[in-house]
Amino acid sequence: MSAAARRWLVTLALVGVAAVWGATFVMIKNAVSGYPVYGFLFWRFAIASVAFVVLFPRTFRLFKPGTLKVGVLAGLLLTAGYVFQTWGVKGTSPSKAAFITGMFVVITPFLQALVLRRPPAWPAWLGIGAAVAGLWLLSGGAERGWVLGDTLVLLCAFAYSAHMIVLGSLGREHDSRPLTFVQLAVCCTLCGGASLVMERPAPPSGTSLWVALVITGVLASAVAFAVQTYAQRLISPTRTALILIMEPAFGGLFGWLLAHEVLGLRGWAGAALILVGMAASEVLATIVARSDEVGVLEPSIEGPPAQVIEHQP
Repeated sequence: MSAAARRWLVTLALVGVAAVWGATFVMIKNAVSGYPVYGFLFWRFAIASVAFVVLFPRTFRLFKPGTLKVGVLAGLLLTAGYVFQTWGVKGTSPSKAAFITGMFVVITPFLQALVLRRPPAWPAWLGIGAAVAGLWLLSGGAERGWVLGDTLVLLCAFAYSAHMIVLGSLGREHDSRPLTFVQLAVCCTLCGGASLVMERPAPPSGTSLWVALVITGVLASAVAFAVQTYAQRLISPTRTALILIMEPAFGGLFGWLLAHEVLGLRGWAGAALILVGMAASEVLATIVARSDEVGVLEPSIEGPPAQVIEHQP
């Protein structure tokens, strides 16, 4: 198979990953409506941890001093993000949750400026302006307006932003595979402990619940990571980011198809502005940074692999 054909297949695989992530918002909302939140998260990440080791059997050989410490810190933030997101999805619509989660892309440059003293470039300001305007429109786009679930999902976006900063700074010294495994294990352990103390649920039962657990644990976590890892060897980080930004759009699409949600014209306009803000912050910022290095403002279609950071639902 030619290199061009492989790149097209990888691109289609990444679109599939974005579609799976978008679809899981509806699945998670349905699952946690009849099963405790922490119990669901425990089983999801237990399945994800096992599946990840099966896909990456050399993971444990790639640990080095400090990997566990950084992984635990990142895992704490990732757990906070998933907990806020899952509770939020339970209290709001899957479509709104998908677009509000995507706000982490535009929040990250400003948290980075505060924590790492790296001032954001002008695309980040453009992105946050578009995304905040979109969030204002989206908050009035559904019949109930802004609800507690939306606030929890927004807190999730802040947790994901902090998670990105940890991986983008401390995590650069370590292989992404053991880091990811530690994070999955931390999520599993913390959510399992919370479930035992506060919920004590029965083991999962029912086809729909197990389908949601397998899809979120295997496809949306372990397999999605494998696809990203392979994809970023063949296509640029900019193109990868642009494809994965489609996740909220798929979330809105599946919310409409599977949950019969209607955001209305104002809500969809807000969703579109959030997508524009995400694209400006993630893709345009990369192009500008590269242009500063080479002195020419033009996008690069190929580049080195980037740190893989997954923030699927």
